[in-house]
Amino acid sequence: MNAHARTPAVAAPAPLIDPFGRTISYLRVSVTDRCDFRCVYCMSEHMQFLPRRDLLTLEELDRLCSAFVARGTKKLRITGGEPLVRHDVTKLFRALSRHLASGALEELTLTTNASQLSRFAGELADCGVRRVNVSLDTLDPDRFRALTRTGAHEQVLAGIAAARAAGLKVKLNVVALKGVNEEEFVPLVRFAHAGGMDMTFIEVMPLGELDGPERADQYLPMQAVRDRLSEAFTLDEIDDRTGGPARYMRARETGGRIGFITPLTHNFCESCNRVRVTCTGTLYMCLGQEDAADLRAPLRESADDGLLHQAIETAILRKPKGHDFVIDRTATAPAVSRHMSMTGG
Repeated sequence: MNAHARTPAVAAPAPLIDPFGRTISYLRVSVTDRCDFRCVYCMSEHMQFLPRRDLLTLEELDRLCSAFVARGTKKLRITGGEPLVRHDVTKLFRALSRHLASGALEELTLTTNASQLSRFAGELADCGVRRVNVSLDTLDPDRFRALTRTGAHEQVLAGIAAARAAGLKVKLNVVALKGVNEEEFVPLVRFAHAGGMDMTFIEVMPLGELDGPERADQYLPMQAVRDRLSEAFTLDEIDDRTGGPARYMRARETGGRIGFITPLTHNFCESCNRVRVTCTGTLYMCLGQEDAADLRAPLRESADDGLLHQAIETAILRKPKGHDFVIDRTATAPAVSRHMSMTGG
């Protein structure tokens, strides 16, 4: 045998393609189900959180994310709960940043309530994070406290300011709540655009049992949001996409973008390129369906990733065409029993 003969190259793992021909290139990974807020549309006031032993370790989360990157994931979003309350979570961002450096991953980002951003914004930027999504449903401190039950409004505003100072692009997310924050839609847009931030409005989703208001009472269709905004802004359709489900318009008066996420009035399933993994390693192929796959077992069964890749491949072949979200006042249970904080926001 020729001593100089090259070892045959190992073929790269094949991209993940679902039964409907959609390439899965966007992974949302929850690192914790815990949160320092108790938002009334997201979770119960007295949530029972998972035992810490059930959560994937940071090393396991790195392995899992890296397996998806090897299969063509280009956008990776870290979520929770509130991801920044996970102990040493920046070690995970630091580890995953190697995929940005190699060019395998195009974007590493997170969704946060901004309560901890003042502490972590600089380090996140050092890890290659370039933008964050921040949940902010009101500019009124008293209403903010009522909606979050535990949140400090000034702490969130300080976090947003710290993120911008660190060079992070910030997008604000607002859940449209009927009779709660409707009169704030225009001021929220003005606040966002004055700071060079995009704004996205989201319809409330029927996930998990609540001990507060009924979702049928909270629900406000996006057309009502657009009608309210049209009283103050001239909204132009644009083709911009950020890799997620939002559809964007531009306000002529501010020049800023406004996104709309409409899981109920107009679902965005036809182009869905996303899957979600919980902090326990459960893969949900669709936010609005209960079918799931266990990735924790193959992670822990073998130090080799062969079983993990096999489990991922099998699961993606079960990804449904779309979800069936409905908010019905006569329904006795939510469309999906798990809370958003369990799935990953």
